[in-house]
Amino acid sequence: MKGAVLVMVMAVLACGFQVPSAHRMGAPIVATAAPVYDALAALHGGERFPKGAQLLRIEDGQSEPLINGFYATADADVSFDATRILFAGKQSASTPWQVWEFTLADHSVRQVTHSTTDAVRPLYLPGNRFVFAQRGSTGYRILSSNLDGSGTLPLTYMSASALPSTVLHDGRILFQSGYPLNTGDTPELYLVYSDGSGLESYRCDHGPARWGGTQLASGDVAFTHGDSLARFTSPRAEEVPIAVPNGTYGASIVETSSGDWVVSARAPIDTHFALKMWKPGATNMQPVFRKDGEDVVEPVLLSPRTAPNRHPSALHDWTTANLLALDARESRSGALAQEPSFVEVETRNDDGQPIVLGRAPVESDGSFFIQIPGDHPLRLTLLNARGRVLRQEHGWFWSRGGEQRICVGCHTGPERAPENRVPGVLLRTTTPVDLTGSLHAISKGGN
Repeated sequence: MKGAVLVMVMAVLACGFQVPSAHRMGAPIVATAAPVYDALAALHGGERFPKGAQLLRIEDGQSEPLINGFYATADADVSFDATRILFAGKQSASTPWQVWEFTLADHSVRQVTHSTTDAVRPLYLPGNRFVFAQRGSTGYRILSSNLDGSGTLPLTYMSASALPSTVLHDGRILFQSGYPLNTGDTPELYLVYSDGSGLESYRCDHGPARWGGTQLASGDVAFTHGDSLARFTSPRAEEVPIAVPNGTYGASIVETSSGDWVVSARAPIDTHFALKMWKPGATNMQPVFRKDGEDVVEPVLLSPRTAPNRHPSALHDWTTANLLALDARESRSGALAQEPSFVEVETRNDDGQPIVLGRAPVESDGSFFIQIPGDHPLRLTLLNARGRVLRQEHGWFWSRGGEQRICVGCHTGPERAPENRVPGVLLRTTTPVDLTGSLHAISKGGN
């Protein structure tokens, strides 16, 4: 009788830790395995895989190399029809990472980028384009390009590093960089359109470090704090915590066809990340795949998916941009002690030093309308009538050349809707105050 009970207990344990099948997943998984993984190294211009990496095809707990003939492969992104895979690859230890495309039908590989510096983290865009990060003199800059390597367009215009995380359903690119933008070290999530316009923080609650990011079928965006997960959801102006088992989490989340999540995680006693399946709300996880002595990270499903919306660019062929503020007095930081009289605009020169471009009046309702240099780092400061600082941005933003942008207020948050009224500055004039300054003294921005 005792032996029968032991057999039953062993059977329960075996079932409880059974590796989830590919049928439950909905498809095989492609992931990166690496002896050392530093998720945030690129935000400081460093190497996320300092000892190399290899893309694996994983199914039913078994793995095989996805691509052969490279010193290192990582950063897989599956095409919308699941016939091709973009990835970052190093042909030898001494050559830079470049973007390549792998065709599943015949296992052919072709090189997409041909730069002299690292090109990593490629993601497919609609219209036969893709987005990626390329190393510059001061860090990684995000660019987009045609899949044949032509038509490269910078999307970030600052000296700080940025790395794309995912492409949202609406076509915007979710990326991670430091907060305050272009000056800070705390990882934060931002959004930008595929032409580099519309830069904004995803949320303005700016709390603990957050990075990664995957959009779920619900439209919510789930991301990591490292030792926890959280989500952005449309009805909430601040992040919502996700109750997950204790551990440390990597930067990618896969939502399966069954609604379960595949995450890269390690328990407090583990030394390396492994793939695990978690049913939202459960108190434990099932193992999917681990590799002795290596971190297994960046999982993606090898299956078709709905293509994001293609963003129709509305940029004009200008070197300048127009910015309309509806009420600069509005802010998440609270009410101003005094009414603002002026807005001062700064940019940066080639040495990274701030340059004041000029000032423009702020109307009694808090509105102003200015013309600013396009494709340059910018920072705004509100001044009183005597020129004293009332509120100043700590980070930097940019507007693309030809962009016409409206903001609700100063750091009000992207979830804030504007008042239904005509701003006072437009009742007075529809011509913006020219604050483009001496453009010949300003660098073309970025790294």
